[in-house]
Amino acid sequence: MDKIFVRGGKSLNGTVSISGAKNAALPIMAATLLTQDVNYIHNVPDLRDVATMAHLLRVLGAKIERDGSTLIIDTTHYNYYEAPYDLVRTMRASIYVLGPLLAKLKKARVSLPGGCAWGPRPVDFHLRGMEKLGATIIVNHGYIEAETEQLKGNEIYFDTSSVGATGNVMMASVLAKGITIIENAAREPEIESLAHCLTSMGADIKGIGTSRLEINGISELKAIDYTIIPDRVEAGTFMVATALTKGEITLTNCNPEHLTAVIDKLQEAGVNITKGENTITIKAENKLKPIDVITSTYPGFPTDMQAQFMTLMSITEGTGSITETIYYDRFMHVSELKRLGADIKLNDNVAVIRGVEKLTGAEVMATDLRASAALILAGLVAEGETLISRIYHIDRGYEHIEEKLSALGADIERIRD
Repeated sequence: MDKIFVRGGKSLNGTVSISGAKNAALPIMAATLLTQDVNYIHNVPDLRDVATMAHLLRVLGAKIERDGSTLIIDTTHYNYYEAPYDLVRTMRASIYVLGPLLAKLKKARVSLPGGCAWGPRPVDFHLRGMEKLGATIIVNHGYIEAETEQLKGNEIYFDTSSVGATGNVMMASVLAKGITIIENAAREPEIESLAHCLTSMGADIKGIGTSRLEINGISELKAIDYTIIPDRVEAGTFMVATALTKGEITLTNCNPEHLTAVIDKLQEAGVNITKGENTITIKAENKLKPIDVITSTYPGFPTDMQAQFMTLMSITEGTGSITETIYYDRFMHVSELKRLGADIKLNDNVAVIRGVEKLTGAEVMATDLRASAALILAGLVAEGETLISRIYHIDRGYEHIEEKLSALGADIERIRD
């Protein structure tokens, strides 16, 4: 397996272009199953998860080509409705095909999903949503078996806001008969983007960007021609990298409005940030101040930035805390950061981080996607050399991260095995 080698101590400076958002691209790729036509999706990142979703769509009968950052997905003749375990187990987002398959083919057989090693993320909300729309659901031998004669609109309330379930139910309901109301819908930019994509296909969706969505089902959609939004988590990760290394970086092709909570916390830590229309400039000159972070659903602080901020807080002057309210056990990176010298104490879902004078390089192991990023960030600021194994996780969500960091001045390379 490939590894990433980092020699710390280099300041990051320059300009970096932010890639398209993986978490926006995956449901939109699944949405191509709502139409049997040739679809165009632009600004799609070259990532392992995107390749996995493309392979899954091919299994279902689609034809897919990549032209630069554009995916051309031909679903004209797809007619298969089973998403097999071998694919779905590697990526939780594979469950996004459930809603479109039910809506278009009236049946679906989808393996229960896998993905990151940490934390149960149950599919109950997805299944209850489909049942409320009139589907018959059976979980049998590790597969979700669903069928319907015709999905029908209904009122659906989520006890907890769920990005995945909101997207899946929304895709199912655009071809349902009648009106569907989703209460306590997720408001994340990726869900808003999916809704805008569906409306560009002809769907009738009201309340986009709010916690109450109203979908008036129609009989047919036209093909997708849509551009993926910038990746706010990649942008946030480069912002933290700049703060850690006392550099100055301008991010291009980003949306500052999607990063308000991250920007606020970095400013609280003493980082200078200037926002443009599609740019953010980060300048870190002062010593980092300790902060307290509580993860929350959008527009709150994103759980996908928790690990990166833990690295940041590990070298502040003082003590800060991170309270994880989304996935209580998303702390597998703590033990690896401790190997680099971080002082972190865990109590249930709260991590208390006492800043140390310096981190020191060591061999560490990535446990999930965002933990991979946190360890690379730690390596950038650590004294000496850091070797990170199991970095296939990073390839799921960051496009050529070592190349982008190297172009900014980092001493980093991928060691291919």
